[in-house]
Amino acid sequence: MSLLSRQLKRLFIAGREVLGCGCVAQAVLSRGHFGGIVTINVGFAMAVVMAIYVTGGVSGGHINPAVSFAMRLFGRMKWFKFPFYVGAQFLGAFVGSAILFGIYYDGIMSFADGKLLIVGENATAIIFATYPAPYLSLANAFADQVMSTMFLLLVVFAIFDSRNWGVPKGLQPIAIGLLIIVLSSSLGLNCGCAMNPARDLSPRLFTALAGWGFDVFSPPSDKATVVGAKAEAVRGDQANRVGNNFWWIPVVAPMVGAAIGGLIYILLIEIHHPNPNPDFEAEPSEDKLEKHELSVVM
Repeated sequence: MSLLSRQLKRLFIAGREVLGCGCVAQAVLSRGHFGGIVTINVGFAMAVVMAIYVTGGVSGGHINPAVSFAMRLFGRMKWFKFPFYVGAQFLGAFVGSAILFGIYYDGIMSFADGKLLIVGENATAIIFATYPAPYLSLANAFADQVMSTMFLLLVVFAIFDSRNWGVPKGLQPIAIGLLIIVLSSSLGLNCGCAMNPARDLSPRLFTALAGWGFDVFSPPSDKATVVGAKAEAVRGDQANRVGNNFWWIPVVAPMVGAAIGGLIYILLIEIHHPNPNPDFEAEPSEDKLEKHELSVVM
C-alpha cells in the first residue's frame, strides 16, 4: 500500500475526535444529565482505542504528533514519514471537529441563546479544546502537560517492548485505553490532560473560524469574550479570562514530555534487559509488530 493511501486512511482519526469530543459535548449540552467526568474519561479513551483499531493495520495507529515524534526520535519510525503522519493527525482532528459541530449544531446554538461562548457557565468552546483552570499559571500548565505526556510515552514504550512483558497482539489498544483513563482521571484537573498537539490545536483553530472568534487564542483581558448572534462585552475578573496565552502549552509541552518519557524508558528499562541466550535463536513472534510501527495514541 502506498504512503499516500496510508495517510488518507489515517483521516479516520477524525472519528476519534467526533466520538471523544462528542462525550464532552453530550455532557456539556445536557448540563450533566447525559454525562459527566466519568463518561468523558472513559468515552474519550475508548474513542482512542477504536481509532487505533481502525488505523493500526496501515500506520501502526499514529494519532498523536507527540507519540510520532518520540517514535522518530528514538529510531522507531523513518523521518520522511513524520510530516505526513503529523499532517494527517492535524487535518483529521480539524475535520472531526467540523463533523461534531454539524452533529450538535442545533444543541450548541440553543445552549446559550445563539451565543458561542468561550468562558462562563454557558461556554461551549470547551467541547472542542482544553482550557486551564482559573488558578493555573503558565509554568504549572507546562509542567502538567510535560508530566502527563511523559507518563503516556513511558508506558507506551513498555507496552510495545518485545523484551518486556508486552501485550498480546490485538490487545495493545485496550491497554492504551486503560492508560488514558488513568491519566485523565488523575491529571485532568489543571487543564484537561490534552497530551496531544493535534487534538487541541486543530479543534481550537476550528472554533476560531466557526464563530467563537480568535479570542480562543488570546491573552487575559478585563472582558469576558462573548461571540454569537448578538455579541456583547461583559466586565469580568481573572476567572473570566481566556488562559493567558495558554493555547501553545498543549502543542509544545507534550512534545517535550514525549521525548523525556521515551528517554527515561530507554535509559532505565530497555537497555537493562538481559541479553538473549546466544545459543537460542528466537523466531519472530506473530504477537509483536515492527518497532517503527509501534506508535499509537490519543
